[in-house]
Amino acid sequence: MKTLLLPILLLVTMCACTNKKSQMQDKNTSEITREWWKEGVVYQIYPRSFKDSDGDGIGDLKGIIEKLDYIKSLGVNMIWLNPIYASPNDDNGYDISNYRAIMKEFGTMEDFDALLKAMHNRNMKFVMDVVVNHSSDEHEWFKQSRSSRDNPYRDYYHWWPAEKGKPPYHWSFFDEKGEAWKYDSLTNSYYLHYFSQKQPDLNWENPKVRQEVYNIMKFWAEKGVDGFRLDAFQFVSKDTTFPKLPEGYEKNIIKYYGMGPNLHSYLREMNDEVLSKYDVFAVSEGAGSTLEEAHNLVDADRNELQMAYHFEGVDLVNSLEGYKLSKLKEVFTKWDKSFSKKGWISIFLSNHDVARLVSRFGNDSPEFRAVSSKMLNTFLLSMRGTPYIYYGDEIGMTNIDFDSISQYKDIAAINGYKKALSEGQDMALFMKKLNFLSRDNGRTPMQWNDSVNAGFSAGKPWLPVNKNYKTINVASQEKDSNSILNYFKKMVELRKNNKVLIYGDYELLGAENPNIYAYTRTLDDKKMLVVLNFTDHDSSIDLPESKNLEAILINNYKDLNNDENGNLTLKPYQAVICLLKN
Repeated sequence: MKTLLLPILLLVTMCACTNKKSQMQDKNTSEITREWWKEGVVYQIYPRSFKDSDGDGIGDLKGIIEKLDYIKSLGVNMIWLNPIYASPNDDNGYDISNYRAIMKEFGTMEDFDALLKAMHNRNMKFVMDVVVNHSSDEHEWFKQSRSSRDNPYRDYYHWWPAEKGKPPYHWSFFDEKGEAWKYDSLTNSYYLHYFSQKQPDLNWENPKVRQEVYNIMKFWAEKGVDGFRLDAFQFVSKDTTFPKLPEGYEKNIIKYYGMGPNLHSYLREMNDEVLSKYDVFAVSEGAGSTLEEAHNLVDADRNELQMAYHFEGVDLVNSLEGYKLSKLKEVFTKWDKSFSKKGWISIFLSNHDVARLVSRFGNDSPEFRAVSSKMLNTFLLSMRGTPYIYYGDEIGMTNIDFDSISQYKDIAAINGYKKALSEGQDMALFMKKLNFLSRDNGRTPMQWNDSVNAGFSAGKPWLPVNKNYKTINVASQEKDSNSILNYFKKMVELRKNNKVLIYGDYELLGAENPNIYAYTRTLDDKKMLVVLNFTDHDSSIDLPESKNLEAILINNYKDLNNDENGNLTLKPYQAVICLLKN
């Protein structure tokens, strides 16, 4: 969970790969450490929006079971679900009231067991979201904690007695006034909430809290889950003196809230208590704001976390101005270089906390939506690291167009609107930005077919279906050999069948070209050239490598304009991967 401006890193706990260089500077197969989680592709599902099986307008576990064969057909082998626990839904399940129960809207524990079994029967792994920076204020722990100052659960949360005066200002992501301390008259104290008022922060400095979390993780690991995604985890360790912070610090929130004093010891403790005892991995949201901080969490000898999933790329589009390709190249090249010899990274450009992939990084106009979606998926699936694909991006789902704040469901949008209004901001500009960047854009129901509600539900969907579902849907694309969906499947297959696209060395080409992103991937004696046009017009690049093409492996157009001098001219949003001669 995060606001539109929250930079995030996800990290996966597993063995790290130490990369060496051969005398030819190309990686050799004998020098890589193969792992299934490196070679897999993660498919993220927002359960509320994927498939409704009972007509209440809300996606559920049985609906996901119905669509497992579809997911399997994509070629992916890992599924990450956003939270499915019991919750009052102040933040769509990221406010948990019972960590050992399933949200009634999603189904029962029996449904969960059936889903997990069905996934495993299809050789797919399951990643469970664990929200432990905070709980719901309706969790029994918090009810007890706020009941009296001497309650045994009092220190499960962060409290500031009012007789000490109002606590120093701390900023909150989701509060309509931007304040992270909430006064509670029952015990004449303030409690801390970095997110919604209904999401009080847990006190990780209390060893009892940490043990509660480890026991929760063990409960699900015993059930057979294959991994955990730890939400907002970089915030769990706090300076409990809560000092006054410099003015404007919220503009660099990770520096002041993230990577607290005891975070590393907590991670090592979690590894000892849980992760090392089960055949699981952990994906953790949050790893600071520098490469050094990421490595301090992910390097194998630290026994903490080892796969960095950074948000620096996805956060390039946090305004109406969009992004520059030069910056995208810089970010992804920097992270690849840093992790080329130690550790492992993830590759993604979308998830439940941002707007749609093609609307932000491509071109969602009818003319270019398909080709630009194919181009972006080619990029995601041809970089070194583990790709994370967000549901609907395999068919090119786009942003939805809301005209009024009343249509939004996301607490970040609703409370952000209230805050902007109270501060006298330009509300027309605010709404324009919200329309483009809102998290609700990425949460609209999956578009399965052209029937009522896009085949998502027989009832009224909890969030409106995008009006373009008649033309953008799974059923129509399955029948079209040239569709985004079928291209996506081919690209996943190409990656799975060519370890060079997973483990191979990455080299940026034509760094200064403003329109084209080109690079090679090399492993043993195999070398591939990837060339991507990020513009809506023909673009050219001079590449000596293009004189040495042996075969075109994938192309989102029918042909490739390559002259004998090594000049490639790509059509709008063209994406090509070629095998180069030895």
